[in-house]
Amino acid sequence: MLVHPQFDPIALSLGPLKIHWYGLMYVIGFLGFLIIGKMRSKEPRSVMNPDRVDDMMFWGAIGVVAGGRIGYMLFYNLKGFLSDPISLFQVWDGGMSFHGGLLGVILAMFLLARRWNLNFFQVSDFVAPLVPIGLGAGRIGNFINGELWGRATDVPWGMVFPQVDNIARHPSQLYQAFLEGLVLFLLLNWFRKRSPPVAAISGLFLVGYGIARVMVEFVREPDSQLGYVAWGWVTQGQVLSVPMILLGLLFMGVAYKVGKR
Repeated sequence: MLVHPQFDPIALSLGPLKIHWYGLMYVIGFLGFLIIGKMRSKEPRSVMNPDRVDDMMFWGAIGVVAGGRIGYMLFYNLKGFLSDPISLFQVWDGGMSFHGGLLGVILAMFLLARRWNLNFFQVSDFVAPLVPIGLGAGRIGNFINGELWGRATDVPWGMVFPQVDNIARHPSQLYQAFLEGLVLFLLLNWFRKRSPPVAAISGLFLVGYGIARVMVEFVREPDSQLGYVAWGWVTQGQVLSVPMILLGLLFMGVAYKVGKR
């Protein structure tokens, strides 16, 4: 039985300034997007250029943070938000939603696509293979913080989170870092090199993330303020992820149908 190391959430203190590991994970995700995105923007058939990558990172970062916070309050803590709307701005209390962040990024991509006179999916197909960098880093940040732990288990790699109880639990943060980060990154970049039709990469991202999230939710402890939302086993994360899978399959199906024409 393993025990969570209970890392200090503060990576570095510079006088009154405290830099948290979780914040650094966001920085890693944004830098990874910027570095790899600029390399890809120089490929012969790319519709992007380094300046556009800068714009995507800037507006995408705003979409991630603003959308992630708003999404968390609406999807996971609506009662708290309605009773205290100011809590929306209390980001130091924690609470970010991937699905909300995704909607924020989609809005940013839509606006940039209009500015550049591009098809929305030309932008989203470029962005999608870069997103898993931030997803994987973010889940590592969750693990360092000792949050979003898994359900009780008797598997050999079960981990005790002393800040919760003395029960061995699935280290679900690491499962998500592996599936949503490494596996999804490798899958999307392999698929990208096969020159799929426009919108297919975006569709695969939705399908891949949705499947990974639905799977891990079976061993992840549901949010305490929500619990299970249906039938005693369905979680909010699964409810939000199933439409992603269906929409992704639709995008891929239409992309290949139009491509054949």
